[in-house]
Amino acid sequence: MLNNVKVVLVGTSHSGNIGSAARAMKVMGLTNMVLVDPQCEVDDQAVALAAGASDIALNAQVFATLEEAVSDCALVVGSSARSRTLDWPMLEPRECGEKCVQEGREANVAIVFGRERTGLTNEELQTCHYHVCIPANPEYSSLNLAMAVQTISYEIRVAHLEQEKLGYPEAEVPEYPRHKELEMLYQHLEKVMINTQFISEDQPNKVMNKLRRLFSRARPEQQEINILRGILTAVEKSTQR
Repeated sequence: MLNNVKVVLVGTSHSGNIGSAARAMKVMGLTNMVLVDPQCEVDDQAVALAAGASDIALNAQVFATLEEAVSDCALVVGSSARSRTLDWPMLEPRECGEKCVQEGREANVAIVFGRERTGLTNEELQTCHYHVCIPANPEYSSLNLAMAVQTISYEIRVAHLEQEKLGYPEAEVPEYPRHKELEMLYQHLEKVMINTQFISEDQPNKVMNKLRRLFSRARPEQQEINILRGILTAVEKSTQR
């Protein structure tokens, strides 16, 4: 199950952080590192700070965009401070670990970490189903990248060990759509709303952002997505007639 967990680092600018994150992952049994638009190479410093986990850093997959990196994932969780401007479904680290283990039995899941100085953009955060916030000391909440990776990786391992102790009992896990399938729904929905003049082609984002939040909160299953796509197709045919 742990092999299905992707640790995704976006826009990392210091190679040492890639190595330190790899070390944090390997200690907790995670091996699947993904780099999105890295601003540095996996160099000697990264290998040195990996301290025996250089294989994870050296074998990391590299993608140009976050959407490409998580296209095959059924669950995407972004690491973020709580935001007043982007009200999104939130998880505590313990909940995040449990959800990753539950859904990681059937499909790939991703934990996304942002840039060292600025974190993830609002657009990147809206790519995620949930956000996870580490409840650090409010008077000194400065966590470096490797610390954040270590904390969430630990919670995933704790949840995994708990399920392992129980023999990974049979549990019904809904079939959720992969990220790329969810994006196809959003594109289809936006197209129909523009064609029916529900939204303006010049400014679709305000409504689409709210709908993304709605679907992230609802977590529709694959069959439900298929029904929605069918409804949209019927609307298109009707308006064409």
